[in-house]
Amino acid sequence: MERVRWGVLATGGIAAHFTSGLLDSPGAEVVAVGSRSEESARAFADRFGIERAYGDWASLAADAEVDVVYVATPHSAHRAAAGLCLEAGRAVLCEKAFTLNSREAEELIALARSGGRFLMEGMWMYCNPLIRRMRELIADGAIGEVRTVQADFGLAGPFPASHRLRDPAQGGGALLDLGVYPVSFAHLVLGEPEQVTASAVLSPEGVDLRSAMLLSWASGAQALLHCAVDSGTGVTASVTGSAGRIDLPAGFFHPERFVLHRPGREPEEVTSPEASALPRDSMRHEAEEVMRCLRAGELQSPLVPWEGTLAVMRTLDAVRERTGVRYPADLSPAPAS
Repeated sequence: MERVRWGVLATGGIAAHFTSGLLDSPGAEVVAVGSRSEESARAFADRFGIERAYGDWASLAADAEVDVVYVATPHSAHRAAAGLCLEAGRAVLCEKAFTLNSREAEELIALARSGGRFLMEGMWMYCNPLIRRMRELIADGAIGEVRTVQADFGLAGPFPASHRLRDPAQGGGALLDLGVYPVSFAHLVLGEPEQVTASAVLSPEGVDLRSAMLLSWASGAQALLHCAVDSGTGVTASVTGSAGRIDLPAGFFHPERFVLHRPGREPEEVTSPEASALPRDSMRHEAEEVMRCLRAGELQSPLVPWEGTLAVMRTLDAVRERTGVRYPADLSPAPAS
């Protein structure tokens, strides 16, 4: 498979960022786009020079000339959209948060496994060259035993009551849109926590405007995490160990550099010629990992494995349970794909 033919499902801002990155990726070809609106699909196709535009998801999923579909809908529709594509025989890259809850995530992974189809969560942070380098340094003992992870992601807002971030039916709130990054960062460094403590400030609609999390591991390590849709934060992260610290600057999930601090040494700035502060460039690394997996015949990526995605969803579920955030999808079966 020298070239990989992509379909894009949805036409919002993140779909545009990803498609821009694909156009810079050798071996990638965007051949189709699907939306619930034919007008929106055609406008997106014209913007990016895409041959086929569909005014419904099913037609895109059924397109046998598409090797893999990038699902870029809001996460409230991920279960239905990704499920539709998997059942039609397409490989899928699905944006994060992967689903609304761990049950929906388990259902999608079961579909991929039973059908022998590739599936990956769009956690592009994990594919970033500098994040991968940071993980290697930690694994090699560069900062000793990890003691604390800190990360935050907050937007100042304000978002009106009519916005999807305030709508429980659309998985609104800070946690699934923004908190998924700090939580996934902590999982990348330490794995799934043994204990989850959380508190939140809720909107009148019942979604979290701010969530604060303390995750704990049997080793004694802890993660202090925060997300918000009503207060802008530094969007930084750090990992502190028994023998040093790694600091990631603003935009920690797509860094162009980080700083390694070790006692008795000058701070060491770590960069990479592949790294860029542009989100679309980190998405390009993600797309290249998907294409590598497809060419190798792998059903899941070792960088973003299924069990890792499930573990993050379980932690997000635990945070919502402790803060009292409930979505209609938690109480009823996922819609048929």
